[in-house]
Amino acid sequence: MAEKTSGIKILSDNRSAGHNYFLLDRFEAGMVLTGTEVKAARDGKIQLREAYAQIDKNEAWLNNAHISEYSHGNRENHPPIRSRKLLLHRREIDKLLGQTKEKGLSLIPTKIYLKEGRIKCEIALAKGKKMHDKRESERAKTAEDEARAAVRASKARHDRD
Repeated sequence: MAEKTSGIKILSDNRSAGHNYFLLDRFEAGMVLTGTEVKAARDGKIQLREAYAQIDKNEAWLNNAHISEYSHGNRENHPPIRSRKLLLHRREIDKLLGQTKEKGLSLIPTKIYLKEGRIKCEIALAKGKKMHDKRESERAKTAEDEARAAVRASKARHDRD
């Protein structure tokens, strides 16, 4: 589950976001978390399936992200689903607010990862896909997979000869 690439450990990945949305711009945001949330997140107990972000009163918030309770937590344990503040620069918040209001785009969290000891959330400006767009994406993916398999098969035959 946790993949290390260049000092980044992915804690949770929202794979369905790419299937349901056209992902346009991506932004990296810090997150305001409690101690037990950090410990649970480091254990990979995060789910982004129903999560979304929004701008409210010039602040960015992550809603519906599920971080399970920490197993060794006590009565001070956090609630699994709550709004969590995202830390972005003012220019980024203004840009996101303008894009979501004017163009009707959504803010979707695509992954949560650990970078240099800090938990970060990648959010993307997204436009919803229609059903025919999803089918087209599926066809393109299938064609690409078949082409890759054909290349692998031809390389294997070439190596044997």
